Amino acid sequence: MNLLSVEDISKSYGEKVLFKSISFGINKGQKIALIAKNGTGKTSILDIIVGKDKPDDGNVIFRKGIQTAYLPQEPNLDPKLTVEETILKADNPTLRIIANYDKSLENLNDQEAYQKAFEAMDQSQAWDYEKQYKKILFKLKLNDLDAKVESLSGGQIKRLALCNALLKEPELLILDEPTNHIDLEMIEWLEDYFSKEKITLLMVTHDRYFLERVCNEIIELDNGILYTYKGNYSYYLEKREARIAQENVEAHKNKLHFKKELEWIRRQPKARTTKSKSRIEDFKIIKEKASQRRNEHQVQLEINMERLGSKMIEMHKVQKSFGEKIILSHFNYTFQRNERIGIIGKNGSGKSTFLNLLTSNDTVDAGKIIWGETLKFGYYTQKGIPVKEEQKVIDVIKEYGDYIPLKKGRKISAQQLLERFLFDRKKQYDFVNKLSGGEKKRLYLCTVLIQNPNFLILDEPTNDLDIITLNVLESFLLDFPGCLIVVSHDRYFMDKIVDHLFVFKGNGIVNDFPGNYSDFRAYEDSRVKENKESLKNDKKESVYQKETKEKVGFSYKEQKEFKKLELDIKKIEIQKKEIQNNFIKDNLSAKEIENLSIELGLLEKELESKTQRWFELSEISE
Repeated sequence: MNLLSVEDISKSYGEKVLFKSISFGINKGQKIALIAKNGTGKTSILDIIVGKDKPDDGNVIFRKGIQTAYLPQEPNLDPKLTVEETILKADNPTLRIIANYDKSLENLNDQEAYQKAFEAMDQSQAWDYEKQYKKILFKLKLNDLDAKVESLSGGQIKRLALCNALLKEPELLILDEPTNHIDLEMIEWLEDYFSKEKITLLMVTHDRYFLERVCNEIIELDNGILYTYKGNYSYYLEKREARIAQENVEAHKNKLHFKKELEWIRRQPKARTTKSKSRIEDFKIIKEKASQRRNEHQVQLEINMERLGSKMIEMHKVQKSFGEKIILSHFNYTFQRNERIGIIGKNGSGKSTFLNLLTSNDTVDAGKIIWGETLKFGYYTQKGIPVKEEQKVIDVIKEYGDYIPLKKGRKISAQQLLERFLFDRKKQYDFVNKLSGGEKKRLYLCTVLIQNPNFLILDEPTNDLDIITLNVLESFLLDFPGCLIVVSHDRYFMDKIVDHLFVFKGNGIVNDFPGNYSDFRAYEDSRVKENKESLKNDKKESVYQKETKEKVGFSYKEQKEFKKLELDIKKIEIQKKEIQNNFIKDNLSAKEIENLSIELGLLEKELESKTQRWFELSEISE
């Protein structure tokens, strides 16, 4: 069943032609990824499909009555609404019935209102939907429904927008970089959810494991032409390589043909016959084909970086906290030459703070950090660099350096470095404000690299970069002779680049794991399996047992517990709201604030415990 048809659409901005007369369709059940270089039209295609932009020519046709949802790269939510209000704006009638039922639980004295809400839940079969809805909220860690959108982090806003999109229960879900700004645990849950759910997807993403495990078709926009690959990422790589090899063979034939025709042209007299004029016209076509070349570069830099001494960075009993939140507790580590360390952990666990301590952008609470005299940092942060909008690309990079010294007395100029990172000579003289988000990130990378650091720190370098640029960056980093630290949610990138991991567990705990991300996941999964077996042998009730045992439905005791939990959870949420309102009162003493904080913390722990048990019981009832 066809859900969407894109027919002969074209888009240009002035003289720049992004694409011309491209067409594709989406059928029910397909999970399609759109791949292209930054700045070549991926987001423009999505904008045209969702109605944010119009094509110069062509049409986008949706199946009549189809329900769609769109998750943009940067969600635009009303900052004044709460999490719950934002969710209810999803315009789902079942959600309104659930909200009405939840409201009736707040006032159980009004039995008539409660009974009416209860019957509405039954009639609309909203009980199963409520479980699914609350499970999504729980998995996306959106437990505080009263929090204002303006108080949320970028990652929380992305998760809230994603929750909204999922709760619309769309037949077609369109996603622009869904894994940006969310942590690895969230990404893996989302990957598992999409791979199992019978949902039709169209997405733009640079997460190659996501492409591998979720998508069953890949569309590549290359030099304005669409190529379709009926398979996942591995299949795409194999077939794309074969296509490019064939194109290279054809290009070589075209050049030989051009050379032969050029010799013939030079031998011809000025007077032309009809036959020779035809051949001249053909020659023009041959020349055009022969002059085509792929605008791709493989980075193979042999950097002659500044000498790195025997002492690099030593961290001795380092402690760092923000209020009651502990980031590091008596942390010790001595960095070695040529180390390649990946840093992983949940959002807010302290990864960026750790990097700021290393680079003297923050101070320790206790302990000390000793830096070697020859250390030269290159620090790529998530914030990027301030760029004057009237600047040209080449001017930006030359503020940081003119060249990188290479081995054997050679060097690479700023222009050559930009070319290696896919900025051709014409693009180098574009104004920065014309660049796409991904192109700006690519430029920022170049400004860090041209400074020729011997200790390179990259904080989420893969966000907004296309797959082709990621391959270029990976090639550079594999040849980089210095010390490297990477914070990234891109598992494929981490697997390829790092040798061991710092795993931030929270509460100041940092584990040093010997291996890459896939090694770590395999290790963690094996521990879970061992725990399952141990619990099974001990005949203990646990979450792991409930996932594997035969579903037998609620016992009478469990049914009573389940209903009581619903009431308890609602009561705790009301108590939480009352305490939060108390914080707003004027003239609170320090002691009163401390007592309220302790009480709120205890309530949150109780709420998390009861919510977890609610989910365990809901699994049994399915």
